[in-house]
Amino acid sequence: MALPRAAAGQPENLQKNWLREFYQIVHTHRPHFMALHCQEFGGKNYEASMSHVDKFVKELLSSDAMKEYNRARVYLDENYKSQEHFTALGSFYFLHESLKNIYQFDFKAKKYKKVTGKEIYSDTLESTPMLEKEKFPQDYFPECKWSRKGFVRTRWCVADCAFDLVNIHLFHDASNLVAWETSPSVYSGIRHKALGYVLDRIIDQRFEKVSYFVFGDFNFRLDSKSVVETLCTKATMQTVRAADTNEVVKLIFRESDNDRKVMLQLEKKLFDYSHQEVFRDNNGTALLEFDKELSVFKDRLYELDISFPPSYPYSEDCSQGQQYMNTRCPAWCDRVLMSPSAKELILRSESEEKVVTYDHIGPSVCMGDHK
Repeated sequence: MALPRAAAGQPENLQKNWLREFYQIVHTHRPHFMALHCQEFGGKNYEASMSHVDKFVKELLSSDAMKEYNRARVYLDENYKSQEHFTALGSFYFLHESLKNIYQFDFKAKKYKKVTGKEIYSDTLESTPMLEKEKFPQDYFPECKWSRKGFVRTRWCVADCAFDLVNIHLFHDASNLVAWETSPSVYSGIRHKALGYVLDRIIDQRFEKVSYFVFGDFNFRLDSKSVVETLCTKATMQTVRAADTNEVVKLIFRESDNDRKVMLQLEKKLFDYSHQEVFRDNNGTALLEFDKELSVFKDRLYELDISFPPSYPYSEDCSQGQQYMNTRCPAWCDRVLMSPSAKELILRSESEEKVVTYDHIGPSVCMGDHK
């Protein structure tokens, strides 16, 4: 199963890079059932990006690299005029020709239907019985007037094994300065509430309980206060305030010696740290101790060991495949999480000597701001 984070609607050379890396992964692992969950599908300028989206979908479905996948389901939330429903999520599922008798659950009829052929569902997904889609209530993140955050769930049955696949996009950190104020941050609390809502929905009484995998952009961030304290242990801090409102607009951390060199500058959308290699050395594992947001769900959600560098925010300059932008503190936003019973399925695979890999795609290539 290949489970990457994707963003379509980028400039064409970026899309070409992205697809090349994706096809390479398909070729290497030859998955029989492949799930690809996209967030912000079409990007933030949705109307202008529609032609890129269509091209991306057509390319994926007709590519030579995918010719052994004779069945596919594509669900694209393209209803961007509906403020109430639009999530900008896109879920792609590809089934290899060697797989027999694959069934997908109809949530309205409450029964499984055999999967045949290739089908694309777009525009309004509300009327499609083969999935459940929800956008989070506006009051979860009131400062963001039109948030596209939400989830899409599908249910599958392969070889008598039923499981849910949930595409998710949680709320981001609106301001680095606000995130720095408290530990855990106010944004971490909002994500906790939203993820709890999703988990409660997928195990409620309406349907039989099955194993589930939740994957997408969780927007999990490192605990900002602790990270800054650790990165700038020997630094002195200068606070810059706006003249008219007295509001803090910038924090500057300087080395106490070494000519008082600036180590870190923090603004609403600036995280400019002078030693960026700390996030790449040994895949940034020294900073995993500050990745705390999943711990709230420790009995409900599991994850394989992370052995890849923070997945966001990468530079979108095509020549800078490993460089982070200095807009946010790099973090592991993009994850594959699973229920206790889904973890058992994975461990069973390992005991049958199948190799389970948890990794990112395109380590040295520009794949957009997320890998």
